[in-house]
Amino acid sequence: MQSVRLGRTELMVSELGFGGIPIVGLGSDQAEDVVRRCFERGINFYDTANMYGDSESKLGRALGSVRDQVVLATKSLERGADGLNQHLENSLKCLDTDYIDVFQLHSITKPVDLEQILAPGGALEAVVKAREAGKVRFIGISSHARSVALKAIETGYFDTVQFPFNFVETDADTDLFPAARERDMGIIGMKPLGGGMLSRADLCFKFLQQNAHVVPIPGFASIEEADEVIDLYEKRPVLTDADQAEMEAIKKELGSSFCHRCGYCLPCEQGVMIPESLMFRPIIHRLGEAIAVAMSKPAVSGIEECTQCGECAERCPYGLPVPELLAENLALFHELEAKLAP
Repeated sequence: MQSVRLGRTELMVSELGFGGIPIVGLGSDQAEDVVRRCFERGINFYDTANMYGDSESKLGRALGSVRDQVVLATKSLERGADGLNQHLENSLKCLDTDYIDVFQLHSITKPVDLEQILAPGGALEAVVKAREAGKVRFIGISSHARSVALKAIETGYFDTVQFPFNFVETDADTDLFPAARERDMGIIGMKPLGGGMLSRADLCFKFLQQNAHVVPIPGFASIEEADEVIDLYEKRPVLTDADQAEMEAIKKELGSSFCHRCGYCLPCEQGVMIPESLMFRPIIHRLGEAIAVAMSKPAVSGIEECTQCGECAERCPYGLPVPELLAENLALFHELEAKLAP
């Protein structure tokens, strides 16, 4: 596994990182086996978040004995200093560490998110103080909205940016990633498999290997999944013309249903959490039906309030039939909820 420089942090990380969501669905021993396997095969960069169930605790148990050999990144959704401090202390405890290498302010997707973290008494203020105290080494953000992420980058406060990047979602490479590179920021690519919507791992990672400025963070639910992707990186297969044609065909096929989670459909007057609701199917794919139903219930159950006004579809820059997709997800949710009922 080759190492790459994570921008101005000067951290040397494996060219392939580890995303912490799928291990939530694994037992403690199985999760530890997967994490340790990845470490043994050369992955040293591990990304998680306070909101990812017991992911931090599982990573802490698996990596505690090799803490000085790994780079740990985590995230918090808190927008204020007090809440962020609580999350940070909890993350330190769960990860079994005295410091976080990269602490990211999570899902800075709406303008108000950025305003809140930058305001006096906001989350950024708390992370800067934590950095001064040695609890955090570098500060990053994650986002699903290019326009907001660009404004965050322009502030100069952040050392890294995490954004969706895969062969279907390449918009960030037009302006967001170049802006980050101009400022020597580390770039972390979330959703390398499209949040579970892209099943061809070989195509996904062949594509990503052509983009060395991005460190992808796939999640693995088994040793076999990890070995498959790590093998691809070690063999370094060439992206052929036939691969390019197949990728284009997949993009075309997904065009009418793939939510890019940009948030331009918001706000919904009825309070429907549209991007979160449309992630229901990918979460099923990644974590299984039972966890998906429990995790997605707050968002998907809110679809009941949808009036089919169509304003979200008008705002969607990708032309998705949003009300129809919401209705399909709600119907699937009710079907699985009934199936899983005791």
